[in-house]
Amino acid sequence: PAPTEERPGQPSSSPPHADPGDTRLPPPAPPCPPGVQAAAGPPAADRPSTGSKWVRLNVGGTYFVSTRQTLCREPKSFLCRLCCQDGPELGSDKDETGAYLIDRDPTYFGPILNYLRHGKLILNKELAEEGVLEEAEFYNIASLVRLVKERIRDNENRTSQGPVKHVYRVLQCQEEELTQMVSTMSDGWKFEQLISIGSSYNYGNEDQAEFLCVVSRELNNSTNGIVIEPSEKAKVRHWRKCMIHSSPVPRKNQLSL
Repeated sequence: PAPTEERPGQPSSSPPHADPGDTRLPPPAPPCPPGVQAAAGPPAADRPSTGSKWVRLNVGGTYFVSTRQTLCREPKSFLCRLCCQDGPELGSDKDETGAYLIDRDPTYFGPILNYLRHGKLILNKELAEEGVLEEAEFYNIASLVRLVKERIRDNENRTSQGPVKHVYRVLQCQEEELTQMVSTMSDGWKFEQLISIGSSYNYGNEDQAEFLCVVSRELNNSTNGIVIEPSEKAKVRHWRKCMIHSSPVPRKNQLSL
């Protein structure tokens, strides 16, 4: 076929052949269109680790990978300083893979890292909160230290209180006294059960049935199992309320459980 004729001022349809003896540098690349930014430097995989978004940690022989943003969640923490101050002053070397060497227990580092990720302390049953507290203090994560201390204190209070216990009392009363006795109960006493004992006394033309009233109260004012009862004067003052407008007939003794 006949060679195509190229006119001056028109771009060539085929690239020109390079001269082997030409040592001149290639022409610079044309500028990018508006709104398009040219890539600066090598790809992310070839960049130095100090400028990478991801950080590799070797904690006690176990590798963890996280972002700099996560590790810098606590600005004054050891991990934040490790990412921002890559130098010998922190006393942390790198292994052959470029991971930071940290001589700590990797079992407890998982909850530490997860806390920095989402702000919640999640522990497996086999992990002790005291162990997490030690690691949080080492990494200088102040908010996590406060959180773990509060949880330990709550668990200690819950253990010292133990299961809820109750004290029961059985009161013998007449039918006309039931309403007043139940309405005047105080100091945490609650009505539990009413038992008819099947006997009656004759008051003129009316018979008054006898009942056993069972009441209970939680031992929420106890410390280590030692019950702190109200004073005798307070007891007398409370039960005297139940005696107001009662029948002059002698009452039977109160029964206690």
